[in-house]
Amino acid sequence: MGELNYFIGLQIKKLKHGTFLCQPKYCKELLKKFEMERCKEVATLISTNYYLDVDKKGLSMDQTKYKRLIGSLLYLTAIKPDIKFNVCLCARYQSNPKESHYSVAKRIMKYLKRTIDVGLWYPSEVSLNLVGYSDFDFVRCKLDRKSTSGTYHLLGSILILWNNKM
Repeated sequence: MGELNYFIGLQIKKLKHGTFLCQPKYCKELLKKFEMERCKEVATLISTNYYLDVDKKGLSMDQTKYKRLIGSLLYLTAIKPDIKFNVCLCARYQSNPKESHYSVAKRIMKYLKRTIDVGLWYPSEVSLNLVGYSDFDFVRCKLDRKSTSGTYHLLGSILILWNNKM
């Protein structure tokens, strides 16, 4: 059968000094599926002072399309932990999505276009100890004071987002 290169949308590159995981093919298909393959690229996901809320006065949009987009983005969070917080923030509004929520999700897609070749690099000379960190914030969610959390996991002592162009 040979060495594993692709697995359920995940590209695996086994190199001399480690293993690189990324999903460029899945990202390209996702951009095409949501008609964003010609969109502008952005360097950041969303501003830290931007406040995403229920937006009761906003224009409603197709719930099915929004759920498909969020579900597709959630699949990417395993390899792209940098988008996880923003995707989970958008996922809160799947029951009644507005144009403002969709514009944030589209910005995530524009960010993906810019970082399409970025993935995770696991050096081979590092021991594989799993360490996790979390941060809970009950104050920032002005709607219902539900927990907004962020997590970060390290497999080994070094876990780097790395560019696929090696």
